[in-house]
Amino acid sequence: MANDLLSVEHVRRTFPRGGGEELLVLDDVNLTLKEGEIVGLLGRSGSGKSTLLRLIAGLSRPQGGSLSYLGAPIEGPVQGVSMVFQGFALFPWLTVLENVQLGLEALNLPPRVMRERALAAIDLIGLDGYESAYPRELSGGMRQRVGFARAVVVHPNILLMDEPFSALDVLTAENLRTDLVELWGNGKLPIKGIILVTHNIEEAVLMCDRVLLFSSNPGRVASEIKIDLPQPRDRTTAQFEQYVDQIYVEMTARRVERLRQQQATSTTGTDMPLTHVSPSQISGLVEALSALADGKADLPDIAYDQELEVDELFPVAEAMQLLRLADVEGGDIKLTHMGKRFADGELNERKEIFSRALVNHVPLAAHIKKVLDERASHSAPKTRFLDELEDHMAEDTAEETLKTVVSWARFAELFSYDDDTAAFSLENPT
Repeated sequence: MANDLLSVEHVRRTFPRGGGEELLVLDDVNLTLKEGEIVGLLGRSGSGKSTLLRLIAGLSRPQGGSLSYLGAPIEGPVQGVSMVFQGFALFPWLTVLENVQLGLEALNLPPRVMRERALAAIDLIGLDGYESAYPRELSGGMRQRVGFARAVVVHPNILLMDEPFSALDVLTAENLRTDLVELWGNGKLPIKGIILVTHNIEEAVLMCDRVLLFSSNPGRVASEIKIDLPQPRDRTTAQFEQYVDQIYVEMTARRVERLRQQQATSTTGTDMPLTHVSPSQISGLVEALSALADGKADLPDIAYDQELEVDELFPVAEAMQLLRLADVEGGDIKLTHMGKRFADGELNERKEIFSRALVNHVPLAAHIKKVLDERASHSAPKTRFLDELEDHMAEDTAEETLKTVVSWARFAELFSYDDDTAAFSLENPT
């Protein structure tokens, strides 16, 4: 619409793969940003959120669809759009003032005006007195404040934030997040709209007016949740917790459905992608659940207790569901009978349970074991299985899937893998 700061319509983005094929990262993505809004993009790693930010900034071009800024097509780097990155992205040989002034050099302003605006931005973001300091002299939170100052000093209409708090410790992130929301609420930031990429559900509810939930493979907007709460927001209120629960329930339902679809559409099951989760992570969550009544917990509660973000919790929960150690449904996770046995068992019993689960419920593990059993040498090269996987998935996904099965099989003592020779075998290393 004419009053939108940003409009993204039916955007499609691919990247080249080996053999002349393409990897579809974004497909039919639609979103708008209106003046006065903070819009959150929430989803697992690899769902294309950061790729979308680069398209919005004009740093890359889509293969389909369109993007417009203030009604004009985005066809290159956009003046009026700034970005804050996950890393601090500062030049270590420049002072705080010099790093912030860099953002103004492209505007060809007089030196006096550049200095005045840089000093004002530094003061605004809470670093007054640190103008002559170098990045090495600053804490992580201070360095990220310099990043914010450099982004806002150009007075952009749109600020893009790519997980800006994820590299900070919990307390520093909370302090910076609170300050930013306060400046935004008081109208002190020279910005008209913000897009925030995050993996933190509470962060999204705390800061955003709307949250767009991204699905993956390919990335697209699966649903939108409007956060109808006044600022500043209190995490302890029932309304805040309801929004957090709602997002967990929606994300859980979609991920469970995606897992079921992958299992249903797979011809043998061996071509189902797996996210790497270590046996120790699985064991840790099993033990945490076993300490609760009936081995059951709300996902938001267990995430908070274990200090896990959504991108850390969901892959573990999905692995437990795949292995039939837990059921995930409606925002809850509950140990199965086998999960409770695993929690109560000694190490050898846990290995036996894990081994049976791999053979019965992870087709790729069963396939590798069968091939090794049938060969006279009881061994096979990694390429034997990697080539099969790459017929159905991207190269990096195939590597991660095989890495996951290797990790699980080692714990279960189902089969061995020697990284030096890149070969599988039934022999346990001595």
